[in-house]
Amino acid sequence: MESRAVGKYLGLQPRKVRYSADLIRGKRVEDAVHILLFTPKVGAKAVSKVLQSALANARQNPSIDVDTLVVKTIFVNQGPTAKRFQPKPMGRAGRIRKRSCHVTVVLSEV
Repeated sequence: MESRAVGKYLGLQPRKVRYSADLIRGKRVEDAVHILLFTPKVGAKAVSKVLQSALANARQNPSIDVDTLVVKTIFVNQGPTAKRFQPKPMGRAGRIRKRSCHVTVVLSEV
């Protein structure tokens, strides 16, 4: 059986969140939680929240043994980009792109 959770519209750049997602891919859930807890990256907290949500979803299903769960797949997709402008010298404008991302975690039994 599988359990999944999706975190959408996270206000972090997908490139930075992928660093944390790559750390836990294929690991046991217990190990993944500890890795993210001590990772000083920006996206580690966001990935940890989505992982905890997937774990809570798995606990709702009585046929899933929570102790044998593994992070089967985890991926980070790009979400919508908010475009802003900031004044620059000589009457020009500089574009600021505030990126967002979607994180998907799928847990599976070994």
